[in-house]
Amino acid sequence: MRYVTAGESHGPEEIAVIEGIPAGLHITQEDVNQQLARRQKGYGRGDRQKIETDQVTFLTGVRHQVTLGSPITLNVHNDDHNNWSKIMAPNTPANDENTLRKVLRPRPGHADLVGGIKYRHHDLRNVLERSSARETTMRVAVGAVAKKLLSEIGVDVHGFVVNVGPAKTDLAQLEQYKTLAELREVTESFDTRTLDQATDDEIKTVIDQTKKNANTVGGTVQVMATGMPVGLGSYVSADTKLDAKIASAIVGINAFKGVEFGGGFGNAEKYGDQVMDEIFWSEEKGFYRGSDNLGGFEGGMTTGGAIIVRGVVKPIPTLYRPMQSVDIDTHQDHKASIERSDTTAVTAAAVIAEAMVAIELAKAVLDKFDADNIERMKEQVAVYRQETQQF
Repeated sequence: MRYVTAGESHGPEEIAVIEGIPAGLHITQEDVNQQLARRQKGYGRGDRQKIETDQVTFLTGVRHQVTLGSPITLNVHNDDHNNWSKIMAPNTPANDENTLRKVLRPRPGHADLVGGIKYRHHDLRNVLERSSARETTMRVAVGAVAKKLLSEIGVDVHGFVVNVGPAKTDLAQLEQYKTLAELREVTESFDTRTLDQATDDEIKTVIDQTKKNANTVGGTVQVMATGMPVGLGSYVSADTKLDAKIASAIVGINAFKGVEFGGGFGNAEKYGDQVMDEIFWSEEKGFYRGSDNLGGFEGGMTTGGAIIVRGVVKPIPTLYRPMQSVDIDTHQDHKASIERSDTTAVTAAAVIAEAMVAIELAKAVLDKFDADNIERMKEQVAVYRQETQQF
């Protein structure tokens, strides 16, 4: 399985092409639209979410709500393009009228300046239009397809918010949930996608004050996945380790600056007997671990336990109280450009991270098992689960 996305933030369309999804997978546009709607919701989002109502269209690869095994093309129209059609026109030469929104003052922390230098763009709009997090719309769409595939073999994936700025939930609460479905019901009931009402209130207070200060704020999200077969990924080479692929996928999301598994960086302050997940065996379960401090991975391979991944999201670079910058034409000091933005995107980041984990898990499943037909894949997974349980 592989995919590519295309489109600019204010261009007419966002597009993704997925290759390698088995034939026979039942999927509807609503399966994808539900995930797109989750990405757009969340406390702290900006005005653009009031303009866009992201709806996917299947252009290729699906017939009668069933995948064909051929490349799947997903399309989401940018409603905001109606306000930018002249600025973003691909077939009209640059002129005074369609370059009115030229960007010359790069924002600290954004791709603006480095992207302009790298690609020799002297209008930094050419950078920000693609480096914008609007592109993650299609990653969530691809992730929705991946989640649908994973659900066929009993794998569930869910993301939520751990903290926004200083407002942080207590992860010990996770012990009360037997399934991710139970956890999902709780976190999706809060506008901040956190674990409890008190933290939801605290996060909203932080976001409200940050907005009053014309500032932005970051946070941390956690993604969990259950039901993955044992032994996906490999220890034989660095680039075959599944946790490494997930780490790369997480840090590849806009504004993510760190990733950890299980106990994560906290394990650096502990001793071995506090960190290693002790091994047990029962006739019912086969081999299993007594804890999950390593986040469901050993040697780059799935252990069969819950996969636990956290990602750190930096504050958004666009501040309505802009920071120091330099005009790229005159080299004179100026305040950075202002583009419409969110106070925080941590609530959306949880959905995007969830999608990226799902994509990497789906890739691992399709690398291991038959990728031509979904029913054959399910048969192979069932046989493999039985084999590993009886080891």
